[in-house]
Order: sequence, then structure tokens, then C-alpha cells
Amino acid sequence: MSLSTGIMWLITFATSIPALWLFQPVLDDPAGYVTGAGHDDRILLACVLELLLIISNIATAVIPYPLLKRQHEGCALGFVAARIMESAFILVGILSVLTIVGLRADPPTGVGDQTLGDLAYTFAALKDWTFQLGPGFVVGIGNGLLFGYLMYTSGLVPRRMAWLGLVGGPLLIASEIAVMFGVDQPGGTLQGLATIPEALWELFVGVYFTFMGFRPNAPILRGDARADPGGPTPALAPAR
Repeated sequence: MSLSTGIMWLITFATSIPALWLFQPVLDDPAGYVTGAGHDDRILLACVLELLLIISNIATAVIPYPLLKRQHEGCALGFVAARIMESAFILVGILSVLTIVGLRADPPTGVGDQTLGDLAYTFAALKDWTFQLGPGFVVGIGNGLLFGYLMYTSGLVPRRMAWLGLVGGPLLIASEIAVMFGVDQPGGTLQGLATIPEALWELFVGVYFTFMGFRPNAPILRGDARADPGGPTPALAPAR
């Protein structure tokens, strides 16, 4: 279970980062893209990567759910729901970009370049907001707070590392709210700094589960209903 969960976490990195780069021609200049030659194959590849991202996102929560519900069923279910909601935002973003590709490849009859550019800009803005609200705001709640709490209380990972999620989640949420109210720009300095703890937390989880496994002395693995978050930290040893 730990190996498959860890691999799914690593796949989220392997798909989301390249996809974000591949989408840039559409997001940087949507009007120029829809009225120009376009890079449709590049954009379609990014869409495929984000579809794989959706699958791996949900798997990171569904695979360990039978174990995590021993710790706190509500939080475990909430984590699954958060991953599904994040994936729903990602899917809307994919549809937005595919709409821009469709407008470029087969523009409506009688619609001028100016109108096409305006439409492309609108769908690109929608894509940007799906990123802010899905992999941004919802991730802070699910991956940061809920999953961080489950990892801290269960002892499946070193509890000091779980603080990255418990701290990174609220920071990410606050940065997204700051962007919504115009305090910071999307991808600005404040948001970039606030994203670091959460990104490190998710990368740590993927690497730790894949190569180290669950901590075998965690009470949750012995079938205990709850782990004692204030108790001693179990010894480090691989468990698959």
C-alpha cells in the first residue's frame, strides 16, 4: 500500500509540472494563440498529462483510505473528497484549454479575430482560476491540513515532517485568498514563497512512501483505533 501510494504521489509531480510548462503558449498569449499557427500537439499532450494527474490525485487518497480511516474516518473521507474536488477543478481547466484549441482549429463562421481573441482570453482566465482554486486553495485544505493531520497523528511518517503539511496548508490557503483580493498576483513572490512548504511536504510524502514505506511501529498499523500524537515517535524502518 505504501509503495503504490508513494508512486501515485510522485506521478502527480511528474505530470503537473510538465503540463504547466506545456500550457504556457495558451496561457501567456491566448489571443495570439487562437489567431495564429498554434501548438496544438503540445497543448493536447499537456491535457493528457493532466488527465493522468487526475487519476493519480484521486489514487493518493483512495489507496490508503482503508488504513487512514482507522485514524479518523471523517478526515480520511474529507481527504478523498478534497482530492476529487481538486480534480474537478483540473478537469474544468482542461476543458477550457481544449475549447481554445477548438476555436483555433475550427473557428465559428463569421467570427472575427478580435472576438476569437476575447473568447480565448476568457477561457484562459478560467483555466488560471481553476489552477488557483483547485491545486491551490483545495490542496491547502486536503493535502495540507487533512492529510497532514492524519500523518501527524498516525505516525506513518516522521511527525516533524508532517508539520510541513500542517503549516504549508494554511499558508497556501492564505496566499490564494490574497490573490483573490488583489493583495498578490498569481504566481507572485508571496504566493511562490507560501507554496514552498506544501510542495516540499507532498514531495517528501511521495519519496518517503516509495522508498521507506510506512513506519512499522505506528499504532495504526497494529490495528489501534487511534495513534497517540503526543506519544513517542516510532523507530524508522521500511514497511511495504
